[in-house]
Amino acid sequence: MHSVLNRGRLWLRVILYMLVFCPLNSKAQKTNAEIVLTNRPLNEKSNEFYIANVVDERPDRSAVAWLLPAPGNLPAVKYKVDLQGGTATAVKQFADYAIPVNKTLRPVAIRIKKLKLTETAMADGRVEGRLEIQLWFELKRDEGNVHLIDYPAASTYYRSTGQQYDTGILVSRALEAGLVYFNRWMNREVDTNIKLAKGVKLIFTDYSEQPEGDTIYYSANRPLTWNDFQEKPRSGKYVAEVLPSFGYTEKVEVVKSVVVVRISMRVFLPKSAAWVKQEGRNSYALNHEQRHFDIVAIVARHFKQALMDMKLPADNYDGYINVQYLDSYREMNQLQEQYDNETSHGTNQYYQQEWNTKIDGLLKN
Repeated sequence: MHSVLNRGRLWLRVILYMLVFCPLNSKAQKTNAEIVLTNRPLNEKSNEFYIANVVDERPDRSAVAWLLPAPGNLPAVKYKVDLQGGTATAVKQFADYAIPVNKTLRPVAIRIKKLKLTETAMADGRVEGRLEIQLWFELKRDEGNVHLIDYPAASTYYRSTGQQYDTGILVSRALEAGLVYFNRWMNREVDTNIKLAKGVKLIFTDYSEQPEGDTIYYSANRPLTWNDFQEKPRSGKYVAEVLPSFGYTEKVEVVKSVVVVRISMRVFLPKSAAWVKQEGRNSYALNHEQRHFDIVAIVARHFKQALMDMKLPADNYDGYINVQYLDSYREMNQLQEQYDNETSHGTNQYYQQEWNTKIDGLLKN
């Protein structure tokens, strides 16, 4: 009866291509000088996150840019240039200026998968520069980071051989565009994306079926009758048998950053698996079988209460629910076995009355 909710995962990828034509800038990149980023706050305030750390995961971390020198500078081969202070450090400082650190918000990590600027000499005498960037944004959690989205983009510019392009401004704008993109994504997704949820709320209901079919769903107002025993009687020393159990179904939605889990409890007994011999059709035997059903209802309540007492993590609430279900299922089997052993399957009237009293008390509580 336990159904598993499959939740789709959100993968959002946007590739931006920008063709940029820029004249000579007075703050042009100097040959062999480090690239200096332009640190400034974002125009759009971040209310949901801060950048906790930056990790450089580029395959080649020796430099950020491979540039061509100005005419007359020999040898005319590309030279490597890195960000001032190192790539991860510079990007973290840039992010902290853009989005002030507020540790009351969600901590986000940036993984730099690609940040590469390459200049190429063209046949018409110009130089083409191409910047490629790919950032992964992850939500930091104690159990491990959760990937949110990635931001891939590319920019292209052209210059004459007598000019130098301000690579610091170019890289700064690319990083700023990535932060703006992620900030807007967060603002759009924060209320409804399960990856960003901050808490879990459980809502329990008891399932019922109208009209009633082969399956009986437990209700205090619906006790068993001998008409429910529809399976052909089996041979052996026992006069009757029922096979009750319990399960649940889930419906999940995220409301204002809270995972709302609606759990429909199902304490059930199939009529097609219940049987009775003719000589066993009496009120005493029926009570014994009813108590088997009652025990399952009590265990289902234990299952519910155990979950209500937990502080479920938003990123793994279903794992806790599944483990508790298995624990409660074992409890059900153990109690059923204990009940039959102590009452000798209902033939010991003294212990049957003891269990009747015990079960009645648990049902009231």
